[in-house]
Amino acid sequence: MRKTRAQAKEDNRRALLDAAFEVVSRDGYRAKLEDIAARAELTTGAIYSLFGSKNGLVVALVADRLQPHYAEIEQAVPGELDLIAAVGAFARHQRRSCDAPDALSVQSLQLTLLDMALHDPGLAAQLAETVRAQENHLVELFTGRAHDGSTVTRHQAERLTTALRALFVGLTQGVNLGLAPGADEQYFADAACALVTDARLTDDQT
Repeated sequence: MRKTRAQAKEDNRRALLDAAFEVVSRDGYRAKLEDIAARAELTTGAIYSLFGSKNGLVVALVADRLQPHYAEIEQAVPGELDLIAAVGAFARHQRRSCDAPDALSVQSLQLTLLDMALHDPGLAAQLAETVRAQENHLVELFTGRAHDGSTVTRHQAERLTTALRALFVGLTQGVNLGLAPGADEQYFADAACALVTDARLTDDQT
């Protein structure tokens, strides 16, 4: 059965994203469109047609990797939990992700993207926008949960999400590099829950 144009387009998009993951993880900001296209068995014209530019492809790659990650988080953190329990469940999920088969590849891609962003301010702005868009899922996941006799506001959830991102970037790198041998699920949960204080969750936006 012949593929429809839409199916062929999606297959090409998938092939280019998978190829970009391999090439960008290996070559960083030096990654060439020709190498990505060759790995996907397509032409550079297909990249421009589907993504507009190399930066467009990189941004799409980040969104492609983040979307299932945040979908898994939503499944790992039940809606009925209060904030402390939700943060703990999220932290445990983050620790388990360190043991996933692709954990080192994901870590390599994160470091590579940071290097690329440092070399290209325009790409840095696009990547930041993409990450913020995906982190909104996490903000929404924490907003409205019970905590200390009140309900978590969106602003509070945004502040907490920023702090958790910073915490888990550092802890995950420590685990992957062998610098945090005692950082098990309970350690991750304790560290994350320590961020949930009145000082961190203030609604003072001034």
